[in-house]
Amino acid sequence: MPLLCPDAVAAAPSVARGEYLVTGPAGCGNCHTPLGPEGPDFSRALGGRLVDENPAFTAYAPNITPGGRMARWTDEELVRAIREGRRPDGTLIGPPMPFALYRGLSDDDVHSIVAYLRTLPAVEGEQPDSVYNIPLPPDYGPPVVSVAHPEEGVTVDYGAYLAGPVAHCMECHTPHGPQGPMLETHAGAGGFEFRGPWGVSVAANLTPHPEDGIARYSDEQLKAMITQGVHPDGTPMMPPMPYAYLARMTSDDLDAIILYLRSLKPLPLHH
Repeated sequence: MPLLCPDAVAAAPSVARGEYLVTGPAGCGNCHTPLGPEGPDFSRALGGRLVDENPAFTAYAPNITPGGRMARWTDEELVRAIREGRRPDGTLIGPPMPFALYRGLSDDDVHSIVAYLRTLPAVEGEQPDSVYNIPLPPDYGPPVVSVAHPEEGVTVDYGAYLAGPVAHCMECHTPHGPQGPMLETHAGAGGFEFRGPWGVSVAANLTPHPEDGIARYSDEQLKAMITQGVHPDGTPMMPPMPYAYLARMTSDDLDAIILYLRSLKPLPLHH
C-alpha cells in the first residue's frame, strides 16, 4: 500500500489522511489485525483479534471493517467510540484502548480515520465480547465536544500531539497506577511490562534522562529504534512496538516526535 502523506500545513478530513494515520503512526492494525503463524494476517486486515489475556481482563479488538458491527454505527457514533470509549448503546469500552489520549484526537483526524475505515474491504465475522474482572470507570471524562487540529510542523507541540493522541506512545511508555497511565507525573518514564509469545518486554524510558533515557542516543539512532526496531548495537528490539507502522511516518512527523521526547522532564526508569 503506498504511503499517503498528509498536507504539512493544513488538514481537513480526508480518506488520504485517514489512511496515513491508520496504516502509519496510529498503528490501528497492531491490535485490530489478526495474527497468523507468520505474523499479521493482512488478508483480514483490521478484522479484529484477541489482544490481551491477563487476570484483569480478556480483551478482544473488534472488527473495524465494514464487515463488522460498527458498519451499522453512524460516523458520529464511531467518533464517540474512538474518543470517548462509549458505544451507541451507552456501554463503555474497556482497556487497552488508550482513551485518555484518544480524547485529544482532532475533529479533522478522527473523521479522517472514520472515512478511511468506511473504504476498507469488508472482513466477515466478529470477535467475542471482552471480559473484565476489574471495575470500569463510569466514563473517561466529559463528552468531547470539539478538538481543533494543531498546526503541523517540526515543533514540540505537534510532536506532543503525534506521540500522544495519534501514536499513543505515552500510553505504553508511561507507568500505570490504579487509574491508568500516570501522565501528569511520570510521562514517558517507561517500566511497563508487556507479556506475550516473545516473553516479557519492558517499555523503554522515553525521557531525556542521561542514564536511563534517550539522552544516550542520537536522533538517527532513535529513528532506527522507532521505525526499524533495532538497538544501536544492532540487536533487535522486541514486540509489541508497531515498528512497521511507525516506519510509514513522514520524516517531518518523526522529527517532531523526537523533538517532543527530548523536551520531556528527565525521569529515571520507573521500577
